[in-house]
Amino acid sequence: MAAGAAVGAWVLVLSLWGTVVGGQNITARIGKPLVLNCKGAPKKPPQQLEWKLNTGRTEAWKVLSPQGGSWDSVARVLPNGSLLLPAIGIQDEGTFRCRAISRNGKETKSNYQVRVYQIPGKPKIVDLASELMAGVPNKVGTCVSEGSYPAGTLSWHLDGKALIPDGKGVSVKEETRRHPETGLFTLQSALKMTPAWGGAPHLTFSCSFCPGLPRRRALHTAPIQLNVLGEHRAPELMPLEVQLVVDPEGGAVAPGGTVTLTCEVSAQPPPQIHWIKDGMPLPLPSSPVLLLPEVGPQDQGTYSCVATHPSHGPQESHAVSISIKETGEEGPAAGSVGSSGLGTLGLVLGILGGLGTATLLIGIILWRRWRRRGEERKAPENREEEEEERAELNQSEEPEATESSAGGP
Repeated sequence: MAAGAAVGAWVLVLSLWGTVVGGQNITARIGKPLVLNCKGAPKKPPQQLEWKLNTGRTEAWKVLSPQGGSWDSVARVLPNGSLLLPAIGIQDEGTFRCRAISRNGKETKSNYQVRVYQIPGKPKIVDLASELMAGVPNKVGTCVSEGSYPAGTLSWHLDGKALIPDGKGVSVKEETRRHPETGLFTLQSALKMTPAWGGAPHLTFSCSFCPGLPRRRALHTAPIQLNVLGEHRAPELMPLEVQLVVDPEGGAVAPGGTVTLTCEVSAQPPPQIHWIKDGMPLPLPSSPVLLLPEVGPQDQGTYSCVATHPSHGPQESHAVSISIKETGEEGPAAGSVGSSGLGTLGLVLGILGGLGTATLLIGIILWRRWRRRGEERKAPENREEEEEERAELNQSEEPEATESSAGGP
């Protein structure tokens, strides 16, 4: 009679605190009692039944029966064949099976998959900013949730709408820690945001914790309102300066050569840069440099770049033309080295020829001067000889005249 009263008391307690179930998938709160029914088992002894457990506490199947007694304080079989777990924990997650034979010999099997959960306290926002500045990144605050199982997730809301991190205007840094003894989770989510120019002068934020199990309600923080400083109109923006630089200069390259196009933009943060050829976008990732190796006919055309900045919008550069040189226009890479050498040789020969001609002319001039001087030296000598000859003739003529005058009548 005392045993029956005890069982009745247990059933009453479990009906108030715990969960008496007969389904397949069981969810139980950590620290609360759990009762699993063994279907088909006689309600009173003698009973033929057996419980098998495979949980985080066991390395293999643990067997329990009415005759085998309890398993420490973890679990025991009740007089009606049900299995009692007085205070279920994380290590009790697993599979529970019962095999029972009724008095008329019918065998019944029960199979349960048990999961546990723990609801944390309401999340809270710590390290809250006092105010925000428009146009620059601001750390809004950190949302914290402590004591959950499974971990769950945190999410931010702005003016009642979900904030989706995009890595630009909105970014979230999350951290998850697990307590080494209890196994419960602590979540942190730090929000950073850049309020837009011309936006509202006040922003309202909130944070929510979503449990890791279905059919569990989310928990929310109280909303907080922050003032946004700065002029609430967009400043006048200078247009983007987009310059397209091509190497080699002019865009003409020999077949098989390399062309490098560089899109230079004076803006911070760096904008997204995409490339256009002959008016059609190229399917390439954003990059300020476009490399064209081993240029062929298919690479010829007109190229430009488009820079897209969050505060300026898209801006296209001037276009440059890429072309392939003809064979006769090739530079030093193919055959021009020989022609250059011949040109140099011709120049040297021309210089040497000019020097030889100049030397010959100087020699002729010097020879003529030497000859003229020689003639000038001979001229006085000839005059003296002529005078001497004239004097001799005169002397010879005078005696003849005397003789002729003396022999006259």
